[in-house]
Amino acid sequence: MKTIVLAVAAAAMLVAGAASAQPGYRIAHTYGRGEHIDRDQWSQSQPVDWRAHHLRAPPRGYEWREVNGQYVLAAVATGLILSAILSAASH
Repeated sequence: MKTIVLAVAAAAMLVAGAASAQPGYRIAHTYGRGEHIDRDQWSQSQPVDWRAHHLRAPPRGYEWREVNGQYVLAAVATGLILSAILSAASH
C-alpha cells in the first residue's frame, strides 16, 4: 500500500512540474568552477562592484559578473570561471 501511495505521489509531482512549464521557457543555468561563460552571456551580464558586495578582489585578468542570479568570477579573455556564488538579491 505504501508503495502505491508513493508511486502516485511521485507521478503527481512529475505531472505538476511538466504542466507548470511553459513552452519556450528556459531554466537558468547555474555556473560552477571550471566552466566557461560564452561571449553572448558575458556581454549580457552586468559587472559587479566586488567591494560593495563583499567579494574578494579579482586576480588580474578576471572580473566579477552577475549572471542568472549568481556572482561569477571569470577570466575576461576566455570566460573560464574561477568561482561562482549565489547572489543574495536576485533581480
